Order: sequence, then C-alpha cells, then structure tokens
Amino acid sequence: MNRVFKSGFVTLIGRPNVGKSTLMNYLIGQKIAITSNKPQTTRNRIQTVLTTDEGQIVFVDTPGIHKAKNKLGTYMVNVAERTLNEVDVVLWLVEPSTFIGAGEQHIVQQLGKVTTPVVLVINKADTVKKEDILPCIAKYNEVYQFADIVPVSARTGENTDELLKVIMKYLPYGPQFYDEDTITDQPERQIVAELIREKALHCLNEEIPHGIAVSIEKMKARKKVMDIEATIICERDSHKGIIIGKQGSMLKKIGSTARYEIEQMLGCKVNLQLWVKVKKDWRDSDFLIKNFGYREDE
Repeated sequence: MNRVFKSGFVTLIGRPNVGKSTLMNYLIGQKIAITSNKPQTTRNRIQTVLTTDEGQIVFVDTPGIHKAKNKLGTYMVNVAERTLNEVDVVLWLVEPSTFIGAGEQHIVQQLGKVTTPVVLVINKADTVKKEDILPCIAKYNEVYQFADIVPVSARTGENTDELLKVIMKYLPYGPQFYDEDTITDQPERQIVAELIREKALHCLNEEIPHGIAVSIEKMKARKKVMDIEATIICERDSHKGIIIGKQGSMLKKIGSTARYEIEQMLGCKVNLQLWVKVKKDWRDSDFLIKNFGYREDE
C-alpha cells in the first residue's frame, strides 16, 4: 500500500446551474463537462481525472439530483443517488445564500442516506462580500454535518487550491487508477456528441427546450482529417425547422462552432456533417435512451 500517494473517487452534486461543470473544468484545466445555462445538461457520469504529486482524483459527475418527470429523469436520479455511496468524497455545490429552498432540502434528504464524507462547496464566492459568506455557512451547518466547508469561485479559480487540499485529506491511500496523462475516460464519440449538443443549446438559446440529443453515426480518421457524421435528434417537426434555420443557417452555425471545439480537443482537422431528425418522445423511450448512450448499468 502506497503511504504517500492517495487516490479516490469524488462526485459533485448540487442543484442545476450552480456551476458543477464550470468547477470541474477549472480544476482539470480542460473543457470536458459541457457548460450551458440550461439545467440538466450533464447526462452521463463524466469521469475526469486530475493527477498531482500527492494523488489522483477521479471526478465522477452525477446528473443533477432532482425530482424525476419522465423516464430519462428517473434514470438520471437513480444514477445520481447510487453514485453518492460509491465514491470517497461528495462535494455539494451551493450558491452563497442563506435561503435553503426545496431543491436543497431534497438534497439534504438524499445525503441523509449517505455515509460518505460530504464537503460543502460554496461557489460564486466572488459575487458576494466575504462577511456575507459566514451566515450562509451557519445556515447550512444547521441542516447537515459537513466534513468540511470551502467557499470558492469556479469562474475565477479563487480558493480552488484549498478545495483540492481538503479533497486529498479524505481520499484513501492507494495506487493510481489512470496514467498521468489521462484526462477523461469518456469515449471520444461521447465527448464529441456532448460538444455538438452544447453548441446547439448555445446557438438555439431559448428556442428549444431540452429535448435534443446527438447521435454520432460515423467517426473515421483518414490521413490528417477526422470525418464525423452526426444527427441532432429533436422531439417535434417545429423544432427541426428551428434547428436547421433559414436556408440551413442555424445548422451551419452549430456545425462551425462545434467543429472548432472538436478540432481543439482532437488536435486535428475535422470534417463535420450534421443532420436533423425528429423522434417524438425519445426521452420516454427505453430503446432510444439506451441508443444515445444512457445506460442504467454503467
């Protein structure tokens, strides 16, 4: 047993939009979790790996813990709740406020069933005065016994070094799970699909609700180019028109912004072709949910 090196699994939970993906991206220093100002953008448990001299932290991202509305929702809640007991440390991200709403109460209930040490991370600390954080800490201390409480700013990186020290404190001693240069164990196809989906959400802004998925039909490397064919799946014919846009303008915009990011990630030229298909109610179909890479057993 290596008494010097630590390694373990850490998960981030918190209500939608509290900055989980932004924090993970800051800590890892690469863009892997998709960030969007719409809730429920993280659908699979993205595993990202941070290796330092002291140890290795494997971040397992849970889809948001929320009350389920459809099959996809139920699946996401089950995955989230199961993850909590399987990791070494739970990071609960909250905003710097003394108001503990229904969403937070629901999380407190879930944490009641957990034996894992929970660290409260008060994000967006750069948006309030230092003295305003103390009442927030006091309020959260009333509802749960935290192993530690750390205020940070995921946006500016303020106090994230301290957070890493706290995480290391609770990790067991042990061997590395991944090589030093591993950053994520998500297959490339999945990350490419998520990047396209993120760009689609950004470009479409508020016009389309969450019912889009991206399926990668083909990903093939030739000489110095990666050929990628992908389909954006939506739930209604009216959505299809919006995604394509006037004379294909919206689809072009999604394609070019996604292509740029995919090239940065893969480190090569990308030839990206996008299609749009309507599959009504795909979020309630077991077959389709599995088809887009969401599986209960993972």
